[in-house]
Amino acid sequence: MLKIGIFGVGHLGKFHINNWQKIKDVELTGFFDPNEEAAAAAIAQYQLTRFTNPGVLMDAVDAVDIVTPTTLHFELCEMAIRKSKHVFVEKPLANNMEQAHKIVKLAKEANVKVQVGHVERFNPAFLALKGHTLNPMFIEVHRLAQFNPRGTEVSVILDLMIHDIDIILSIVKSDVKNIFASGVAVLTDTPDIANVRIEFNNGCVANLTSSRISMKKMRKMRLFQKEAYIGIDFLEKKTEIIKLKDKDDPDAFTFDIDTPTGKKIIAISNPAIPGSNAILLELESFTRSILQNTATVVSEVDGMMAMDVAHHILQKIQAANSPV
Repeated sequence: MLKIGIFGVGHLGKFHINNWQKIKDVELTGFFDPNEEAAAAAIAQYQLTRFTNPGVLMDAVDAVDIVTPTTLHFELCEMAIRKSKHVFVEKPLANNMEQAHKIVKLAKEANVKVQVGHVERFNPAFLALKGHTLNPMFIEVHRLAQFNPRGTEVSVILDLMIHDIDIILSIVKSDVKNIFASGVAVLTDTPDIANVRIEFNNGCVANLTSSRISMKKMRKMRLFQKEAYIGIDFLEKKTEIIKLKDKDDPDAFTFDIDTPTGKKIIAISNPAIPGSNAILLELESFTRSILQNTATVVSEVDGMMAMDVAHHILQKIQAANSPV
């Protein structure tokens, strides 16, 4: 039985508790949260044991789940790793790059599993593409949200756009060549809306727009590659694949078009999207990586790489907004 300790039982922490309770071979030992109101609510709702000392809770478990504000990630990750505990930590991995590099170094030295909570990797609309060849040369992303004070301790880049940065880095197997970015702080002290262009060494270009001050929600990614277009709607859990084919596909709606090289067939398909819970899937994945001693799906290195791109974007925005 894998013993888990929860750090942070606020809004997202409660979702984690609900899902941990559904996973076999897992025992929730207790939680740590200095907020009296949140702690009392967790005790009343889940009958979980509250620990008032984070080190004592870590000593009592095999792995920790860190669902605290980003500013506390490094302190808790470092403490857990030094105690040889496996770590699940919400995105972003840390508050700055120095902390991220240190977490990666500590995890390697301690030989523990670390998984970063980039939950969109487990979104069923994205998982539906498993088995499909993804080699995009142009990517268009829109991630828009209505304003919510929760999470505004970091910029929209580290709050929202980092989800798409992680997805893109997992798809595009090439180093970043150039980054162009602009952003504006509207309701907070950090950028609330931003547009970013990322150019990769292999020629792929990704154009990302993120906003946390929009009137409506949107989480869409469009991939354009040779003879194919792939649309992913992370919010509505829908995926569409349009391919140029030489022969018919029995599983797709098709129609003919004339091209300079002859008649081609356009095949439009919508892969089946199984009803699934992304948070449950990521926590189950973390559990398996520990019990079966396999690599985590979103490692601390993945988390650091996404942070690195995000911080370069922030530097570009800061430079663009600085008075000459």
